[in-house]
Amino acid sequence: MARTKIEVNREIPRTRQELVDQIAELGRQERLRSKIENEMNEAITKLKKRYEEDAEPCNQKIKAIIGGVEAYCEVYRDELTDGGKTKTVTLPSGTLSWRKCPPSCRITKPDDVIALLKKKGLSRFIRVKEEISKDLILTEPAAVATIKGIAIVSEKEELSIEPYEVKLEAVA
Repeated sequence: MARTKIEVNREIPRTRQELVDQIAELGRQERLRSKIENEMNEAITKLKKRYEEDAEPCNQKIKAIIGGVEAYCEVYRDELTDGGKTKTVTLPSGTLSWRKCPPSCRITKPDDVIALLKKKGLSRFIRVKEEISKDLILTEPAAVATIKGIAIVSEKEELSIEPYEVKLEAVA
């Protein structure tokens, strides 16, 4: 497979002062990008709010229609389903279907429920998840050196560039 070489436009400083200036410029560009991103998010928020407000009368009408259709279907279900022979009714404007939903289980305060299950001897309802401890492996790499599927990637050094930035204090 042929590799494509990607050219990266890099501005390599020639002096220490150019290095200082480029890090300062990096900070300016990051702040400008952040300002643009904030303006974009503000515009999106306003636009979304406007359309949600425009759609609210539709939402209310949809809820009213659904409520009315559900009430009608509850009263006339036997007639609509031909005495329960079918669960789907095809009408000129759409389809009505009755479907059983599978049971679901909701847990509130899972830590309390786990404690109660243990106390009552119902630990079979508690899932135990096995995971490989990468932290422990890194403390004893020799112990797993022959285990296929485990690779210890040697320590590497990365350059971190953090332009100085002063934050404004909140005025009380």
